[in-house]
Amino acid sequence: MIICPTCKEEIDNDSRFCDQCGQALVYCVSCGRVGKGRRCTHCGGLMVSADELEHSTTARSISMQKMVTTGGASQNIPVLTMYNGNLNIRIIGQNGAIIGRKQGPYCQYFADNLYVSSVHAQLVYTKDSGWCIIDKHSSNGTKLNDRAMQPDIPMSLKSGDIVTLANVSMQVNVE
Repeated sequence: MIICPTCKEEIDNDSRFCDQCGQALVYCVSCGRVGKGRRCTHCGGLMVSADELEHSTTARSISMQKMVTTGGASQNIPVLTMYNGNLNIRIIGQNGAIIGRKQGPYCQYFADNLYVSSVHAQLVYTKDSGWCIIDKHSSNGTKLNDRAMQPDIPMSLKSGDIVTLANVSMQVNVE
C-alpha cells in the first residue's frame, strides 16, 4: 500500500490515480516514491507520471525498488513486526516507511501521542544489515534496548529487541 500525497489515504501500490480523491500520482525516477510537485522531497529526483516512469529506461529497476520500498511482493525480505499489546499497536515493516505522529503508514497508532514526533523514525531494509531503524531527529528520542540512538544512524533490529519511540515501547519480531 502507498499513501496518497494529497489526501493521505492508503491506496494500492500499482495505482495511477488515488481511488479516494482522484489525484493523478507522480513517482520519483530516482527512488520510486510517490509524491507531489516536480522534485522528490526524499531524494530530489524528478517526479513523473506512472506512464512516463514505465517507459523510462530505468523503469524496471525503479519498479523493483518501488516494490521493496512500499512493502510489495518481494519474497526475499523477512517480515518485521513491532508490537505493543497494551496499546494495541502492531506495525508490519515497510522498507523506507516513516514512523511518526503525522506522517507515514503507521501514524494512526501515534496520532494522539504528542511525545512522538511528526516524523520520528524510519524503517529500512538492506541485504547487508537486514532490518534497521533510524531516528529522524525526533524531539523525544528513539531507543533500542534502552540505549539512546543517534539521529540518522541505522541500527540493526533482531527478534526480541525493544524499540522505544519517545514513551512507546514495542517488541521486535523478525521472521
